[in-house]
Amino acid sequence: MKNLDAINETISKRTGGQYVTFALGDEIYGVEILKVQEIIGCPKFTKIPNVPPFVKGVINLRGQIVPVIDLRLKFNMVEKEHDEFTVILVLEVKGKVIGVLVDTVSDVANFNEDEIQPTPDFSSGVRLDFISGMGRKNEMLITLLNIDKVLTDGELEMLV
Repeated sequence: MKNLDAINETISKRTGGQYVTFALGDEIYGVEILKVQEIIGCPKFTKIPNVPPFVKGVINLRGQIVPVIDLRLKFNMVEKEHDEFTVILVLEVKGKVIGVLVDTVSDVANFNEDEIQPTPDFSSGVRLDFISGMGRKNEMLITLLNIDKVLTDGELEMLV
């Protein structure tokens, strides 16, 4: 795993065509680097009552209250105990700041146009609008997320 400081330094350069990659279980995902403000360790959350299970709570990030969602739970995956690799990606989503809890951050990956395939076409009952494509690096497939569409408008309004 790359040093978080090095990844945060790359994020601060804000280069297009790059994705911060992270793991949820055995799957690798990517989010546009332009959406990532920073990556932080996993602090203690303040729980909020009457929110969906994927909302872990809020954190105080240098005086700003930031809601945190567990992407595993949002994607209907099994919840995992936090460990020393668990981090929060602090993201800008539709003009709002939210934290996204992930198992571990992997790297910053550059993708050329020919390395990104369209989202697979599944049955009409499966919502895939939050996937912008499938990135290929070596023999690995990386699900590239459109982070602005992971949460519905109603879910986002509930958080902020």
